[in-house]
Amino acid sequence: MSHHLEPPDESNVSADPVEQFDQWYRAAQITEVVEATAVNLATVGSDGRPSARMLLLKGFDRNGFVFFTNFNSRKGKELLENPFASLTFWWPSQYRQVRIEGSVAKVSDEESDAYFSERPFGSRIGALASPQSEVVEGRASLEEHYEMLSNRWQGKQVPRPKHWGGYRLKPDRFEFWQSRENRLHDRIVYLREGGEWKVVRLGS
Repeated sequence: MSHHLEPPDESNVSADPVEQFDQWYRAAQITEVVEATAVNLATVGSDGRPSARMLLLKGFDRNGFVFFTNFNSRKGKELLENPFASLTFWWPSQYRQVRIEGSVAKVSDEESDAYFSERPFGSRIGALASPQSEVVEGRASLEEHYEMLSNRWQGKQVPRPKHWGGYRLKPDRFEFWQSRENRLHDRIVYLREGGEWKVVRLGS
């Protein structure tokens, strides 16, 4: 296992967790073979059962972390029932993990429209064709529906379906984890307290 990266410490991390995330994210973009934006989203519905899935982060700043999905999907329904979630990034090339927790709300229609219009034609048709998280008759029926919609909208501006759009997670907790020898890993946590960020270390 490689431990060539500068270990994070309370004395050398940024006072701003978003800035610290940006530093680690940029490093991961250089070294990750597949997809540095891949992130695990964990949600919990009104029944108290957690569920998690991988998706792609589409943007972040001090206002929060943005992803897009079908509002009628399981995660969409759970976020409606319980608008809190957790994001977990794992960058194996760096031996680093980042966990982010906070409240979640939909982005504006304008923001969802803008992102949807930039998606490839096939992805826009897919958002119309596939009833995410619902039972379908089979692959063939799904592809037939896709083909029908593709022919209908060929050469036209595909409208964003009202059941599809973005969410923004507003963080109140970050954890930056980096592997170290002898399982004495570094765990630097930012906690939101009274509008300010407090930095603490956790045992590994």
